[in-house]
Amino acid sequence: MRPMTPDDLYAINWLGECDISPDGSRVAFAVTRMDRETDAYTSAIWMVDTAGGEPRQFTAGAKRDSSPRWSPDGRWLAFLSERGEDRPQLAVMPADGGESRLLTKLPLDAGVPAWSPDASRIAFSAKTGTPPDPDPKKAKPYRRISSMKYRVNGQGFTYDQRRHLFAVDLTGGEPRQVTEGDWDDTQPAWSPDGARLTFISARHDEREFDTQSDAWSVALDGSDIRQLTPTQGACSAPSWSPDGRWIAHTNHPTWPSNERLRLAAADGSELRDASGGLDRQMGAGSLPGAVARPAWLPGGEVLTLAQDRGSTNLWAGGGASGGRWVARTDGMAGWYSVDAAGKTAAVVATEQTRPAELFAVDLATGERSQLTHFNAAWSAEVSLQHAERFTVATEPGIEVDCWVMKPANFEEGNTYPVILNVHGGPFGQYGENFFDEFQVYAGAGYGVVFCNPRGSSGQDTPFARALVGDMGGSDYHDVMAAFEAALQRMPWADSSRLAVMGGSYGGFMTTWIIGHDHRFKAAISERAVNDWYSMQGASDIGGTFNRQYLGESATIQEDLDAVLRQSPLTYAKDIETPVLILHSENDLRCPISQAEQLFVVLKQRRKDVEFVRFPDEDHELSRAGRPSHRVDRFAVILDYLARKL
Repeated sequence: MRPMTPDDLYAINWLGECDISPDGSRVAFAVTRMDRETDAYTSAIWMVDTAGGEPRQFTAGAKRDSSPRWSPDGRWLAFLSERGEDRPQLAVMPADGGESRLLTKLPLDAGVPAWSPDASRIAFSAKTGTPPDPDPKKAKPYRRISSMKYRVNGQGFTYDQRRHLFAVDLTGGEPRQVTEGDWDDTQPAWSPDGARLTFISARHDEREFDTQSDAWSVALDGSDIRQLTPTQGACSAPSWSPDGRWIAHTNHPTWPSNERLRLAAADGSELRDASGGLDRQMGAGSLPGAVARPAWLPGGEVLTLAQDRGSTNLWAGGGASGGRWVARTDGMAGWYSVDAAGKTAAVVATEQTRPAELFAVDLATGERSQLTHFNAAWSAEVSLQHAERFTVATEPGIEVDCWVMKPANFEEGNTYPVILNVHGGPFGQYGENFFDEFQVYAGAGYGVVFCNPRGSSGQDTPFARALVGDMGGSDYHDVMAAFEAALQRMPWADSSRLAVMGGSYGGFMTTWIIGHDHRFKAAISERAVNDWYSMQGASDIGGTFNRQYLGESATIQEDLDAVLRQSPLTYAKDIETPVLILHSENDLRCPISQAEQLFVVLKQRRKDVEFVRFPDEDHELSRAGRPSHRVDRFAVILDYLARKL
């Protein structure tokens, strides 16, 4: 077997969103590949029987087909489709095969489809406003901006393109706009009688200054709009109960905190917690873009996903007996869907040495059967490494989960260089999933250490909030204590050849570490926050994120000392470690000025620093950037590590 290399990204099938048929007999799911010739992504909808058998390609997937949704009668499949130069549009196709047809031809895009209970209509969200003129010779118009939230990483300017709800008939015709206003309305779901839509929107007066949102409902003609939740945190993924009385959804009471499962009365009169006593991050799957809409089960239970100490599994809450894990494994689940009877779930899940595949889960017994093996042949020829998990008590009452991955082709008696890799977020988790980053580094001969310090998800809310107002404090302590413990377990580690790296918050921590510790021979700071001062006004989320993590008063105007004290750039004068700075030029989340400032400061001090900029890429380069750029990024990193270690 051979080690994994960057070029293997082209060989992997990346399974995404899935939807099980109402009768539970078939699953539709998306498969994405990186295309070397076009330097783009292609994705197609596939179908497989839950009883077993070979998967069948359902759509041509010349560009990108995604987000499959079965009609309630099982006769049709709706999905999003990119064709030619068009933006994603809503398409339908007979479930037994045939010709697909577009239901929309919108100037901007269409969002994920939601079928009406009688299968006659489809609701979706879509951007409104005037599309930009494609003629590059024409002067672009000026922009008049009055909201602090006016652009989004990966989308650009959004202040004049609000998303609203639409409905279109299966038979065709012009989509009808249901909502309007100077706010975004997203994630529609139908009431059981087909008379109303529930959706998520931030309509409160202070919406531009916080990250709160609510569940709402509206009649199909746009009348009788009802607010269902009391503007206490951020709501997501509404799902109507079969009897029409309740709307399940997830909610972040504040940020950072664990998202919880809640029930809102359909008339807005009552709110209940349905988390089943579990204080863990719920709702968000562990694959890129995955959002787990709660699914109602017989007996009143509500199914969602929950993270726990490096894994993500199905969790059923809302029942009379509290909550329970369903088909719990050591892996990470991303997308899932439940049949109409609430008996079978389709789940896209991954493990350390297996890219995501599709599974069927018996919700009564927890029995799980694998339905696809898209990456089996590739996995059989590549030596993928399984990381050893262990726990470190960094302080009394604080447990940090850690992993050590040996290099590919490891041999006892030899020593190897080691990379400490810090995850982004900081509210996120590393753990029991296939991660191309770690496998490529192990394949190149490096040991890899990773952990979930305070501020990560996967544990309780106090753990997630422990670094608020103390960025670079308890989290830094945990990362370094975990690394020390890892080295004690690695007699094969060459302590003279250590590197540290990370992206986003991981980039913040990388720059912070080398400003306080000099043991590393190389550092790679990627898409980092280095200066909270400029982050406040330049980032698409700086106006809210800074207060949420640095402290409510930690702004330039109110408490400049707190801003500077928690900025890695403040300590750049103490950096002695050689540094590679990686950044995307279109990054609006952590703007490239964050990299430019660190580069100039280190150059002025005559330090060993290199700066690599990726044009036409944003904050998602390593996950969703142009395929050639993703491979180039790996080549840059491996070249740098080879030269410095």
